[in-house]
Amino acid sequence: MSAIDLPLTPGSAGTGDAPSQGQQTKQQSRTHDSAFLKACRREPVPHTPVWFMRQAGRSLPEYLKVREGIPMLESCMRPELVTEITLQPVRRHKVDAAIYFSDIVVPLKAIGLDLDIKPGVGPVVAEPIRTRADLARLRDLTPEDVHYVTEAIGMLTGELGDTPLIGFAGAPFTLASYLVEGGPSRSHEHTKALMYGDPQLWADLLDRLAEITSTFLKVQIEAGASAVQLFDSWVGALAPADYRRSVMPASAKVFDAVAGYGVPRIHFGVGTGELLGLMGEAGADVVGVDWRVPLDEAARRVGPGKALQGNLDPAVLFASREVVEAKTDEVLAAAEGLEGHVFNLGHGVMPAMDPDALSRLVEYVHTRTAV
Repeated sequence: MSAIDLPLTPGSAGTGDAPSQGQQTKQQSRTHDSAFLKACRREPVPHTPVWFMRQAGRSLPEYLKVREGIPMLESCMRPELVTEITLQPVRRHKVDAAIYFSDIVVPLKAIGLDLDIKPGVGPVVAEPIRTRADLARLRDLTPEDVHYVTEAIGMLTGELGDTPLIGFAGAPFTLASYLVEGGPSRSHEHTKALMYGDPQLWADLLDRLAEITSTFLKVQIEAGASAVQLFDSWVGALAPADYRRSVMPASAKVFDAVAGYGVPRIHFGVGTGELLGLMGEAGADVVGVDWRVPLDEAARRVGPGKALQGNLDPAVLFASREVVEAKTDEVLAAAEGLEGHVFNLGHGVMPAMDPDALSRLVEYVHTRTAV
């Protein structure tokens, strides 16, 4: 039975308990001993595994060619296109994991919200959610709503062989920020006003988003994803006390919902140096670290029992090869004492980045860390 033919366990992609750790797709069994998954499990690795956030997309000429004239959200709903785009960086860069090509607002679009991704702006919501009556627009997500995800992952796992596929979703806070603000925001004034001014409505909003996010991740895991990453892109705007009280319960609900699958759960946010310990406490197996905190210090903040992911400053890739290698050596040196380390950038690949520089970086890390 191929991954695309695997039945969804009754209730597990919507409500009810997740499957036990023993229930794995054929693809998850095939990728179990990959360097990426070993690092996530804090086991010895043949080399430090590498993948890049936003590796599937903007910097690759082949991506721009196949995406030409196709709106972002539409491209996320075409299984053949998703498969091609997801595979492109694996072919070109020889990274140790693929990440599913999608967008964090896809599940919100799938439940009928009027939103779009505007080039140069980001997700824009026609009618922001700011009152209790607005919550009614956030219905439950079902596997049928995102049938194209199951189809695309089935196609991908047939192509990836023993290379793991990372599924992902937006964390409740970041999704809420887009919904409440109506689009990207630097100050998050409407979001924070709701969080502080009506804590019960805020809690209900995040709980609803946690349900939607959990279902979206379950669909990806049951289709064959070997790990998942929860992106909380904007949560660095919060103080630790606010995160613990007003955000962490919803993130923990998402991690708890997929815990029974036994796949590594990664948590990443930008500007979250003061939140690293709490983000690990929310339930992640791997904590992503941006470039602002050295990995050895991040390990101290996160505490034992977690692997770390990161954390080369993306801007370094615009410097000379010698500088890139020197800065990479600094990251690897800071990671020497870690229980587990997945090499990544401290944020996503930038559109103007030279793809060859990324390929050289993968080769350098592999060679430099080979056992």
